[in-house]
Amino acid sequence: MNEIIKRLIAIITVLFLSLLLNKATTLDQQSTLLVSLGLQILVIIFAIQFVVFLISFFLKTEHFYDLTGGITYISVVLFALYQQHLTEVLNLRSIILASLILIWALRLSSFLFLRIKKAGKDRRFDQIKTSFTRFMLAWTLQGFWVFMCTLPAITTFASESKPMDIYLILGTLLWFFGFFIEVTADRQKSAFNRDSKNHGKFISTGLWSISRHPNYVGELFLWIGISIISFPTFEGFQYLALISPFFTYILLTRVSGVNLLEASADKKWGASEAYQKYKNNTPIFFPFKN
Repeated sequence: MNEIIKRLIAIITVLFLSLLLNKATTLDQQSTLLVSLGLQILVIIFAIQFVVFLISFFLKTEHFYDLTGGITYISVVLFALYQQHLTEVLNLRSIILASLILIWALRLSSFLFLRIKKAGKDRRFDQIKTSFTRFMLAWTLQGFWVFMCTLPAITTFASESKPMDIYLILGTLLWFFGFFIEVTADRQKSAFNRDSKNHGKFISTGLWSISRHPNYVGELFLWIGISIISFPTFEGFQYLALISPFFTYILLTRVSGVNLLEASADKKWGASEAYQKYKNNTPIFFPFKN
């Protein structure tokens, strides 16, 4: 089958799956306004992606990719909070969920944008950005990433409020734990790369001594925390929103994270005895797990 057709089918499949999950997680809602929230958010998510995609393809640049992801998270959360405000008084769970996602989105998108700006390019897009359908698929997948990660929180925004409970406390603590790991790992790697003595070397100190991708481990934990906070508000088909952290794990380890970085590292340091020793002694993802 023609590669262009395959990519178009993939794009349509992603959009259809998003619509299907949105429909399933709003089946139990009674309010017409709240039922429409999920669809409105889907439109916002993919409209932002496709508009910036067209601009980026015309300019043949990937510089706005990560920044757009962060802006989409922020837009979705603020819109959902506003819609909830129209129907009821904002509750503590929703405020905490929104705050945690906004903090993460602002921190990560700005960090990635500045990193790409400093590097001059993102190597992942060297070939992709010159192909309309490949580039479009990348932006579509980013939209799906935003949708899937925020699905538990958006479902909570559209559900009946629940009082403070153990899920809210434990989920928040896990989020902070994951956020701390992600930020610390990013800072350790940035400091390592800034040191001219480490030019051309790989990092194997700090958190990177117990996991080859500790920043991704932290990200997985914080999204699990979001799901735990949201859990008490689910009923019926809304429990499908719990697929979110599993999707995050698959994305980070099989699609656009660990697998790409491992392949790049093998190409760069595969012949190094020190790197092979590091790989053999350091878990690829979860610490202390071989």
